[in-house]
Amino acid sequence: MEDKSSNSNDDGDKDPWLAPDKLYHFLFCFFLTVLFATLASLSRYPFLRNHSIRVGSILSLVAGAAKEAADQLGFFPSAGASARDAVADFLGVMIAAMALSLWKRLLRHGPESGHTRRILPV
Repeated sequence: MEDKSSNSNDDGDKDPWLAPDKLYHFLFCFFLTVLFATLASLSRYPFLRNHSIRVGSILSLVAGAAKEAADQLGFFPSAGASARDAVADFLGVMIAAMALSLWKRLLRHGPESGHTRRILPV
């Protein structure tokens, strides 16, 4: 009789969560998101500027998916496509998008933005 728990452990050993490869996937998608969002924010097209974080996130996810497809097809020396790599890509994009969104909000509502509060006399 075959032990099913050892099969699930073997899959985890081939593609551990805490491997340098996952960090590379995370950083790759994080920085691609920042790069693409920055380029979109500098565009002359208002749509790209207004949706720069979304554009950067989508392009980064597409790049991550393309890398996984290339891994599966054997273009790179790897064991093939990995759902864990895709999760690391997704986390990199999400954290970059949150950081960019926070940065954009801080710049818009910062002290030098010229917004002043009116104080009503009591």
